[in-house]
Amino acid sequence: MSIRLEIVVLEPNHERHCAMQSALADRFPQYTVRFFVTAGEAIAHLVDHWDQVLAVALDHDLDLIPVDPSRMIDPGSGRDVADFLAARSPRFPVIVHSTNVPAVIGMLTVLQEAGWQAERVIPDASDDWIAREWFPALRNAIVDAVEMHVAGVGTQAELAEV
Repeated sequence: MSIRLEIVVLEPNHERHCAMQSALADRFPQYTVRFFVTAGEAIAHLVDHWDQVLAVALDHDLDLIPVDPSRMIDPGSGRDVADFLAARSPRFPVIVHSTNVPAVIGMLTVLQEAGWQAERVIPDASDDWIAREWFPALRNAIVDAVEMHVAGVGTQAELAEV
């Protein structure tokens, strides 16, 4: 039995989530796409599925999650995930999509200094950037990751089974 490779996305915005899912499902139905709205959930998933991850896309600014009218859950940030990744050996490419320039610079710096392949995509007011910028960057990252996976972790036959 082969293990299905995954694309992990940290994105709290439902509309963006749907647009990203649609783009990925259309072109990469052979991979499982996992969306997370908190850094902690994304990190926990990465710990449990490290060998299955093909690429990661991270937003920095995550929305507070209402529990009840008087309480909110802090979801952390994309930087939490970037720091988690930077403490490990590079294994897959990372796309950072955020309008928070100082935070993105920090995320990219920590990842790249640790040897990770990481790049930024700049969102705009509409969700057109997902098809125009984010998807092509992630597509290229996935192609690179499959080549790295074939060279270093799996065989062509194992990838053909996913």
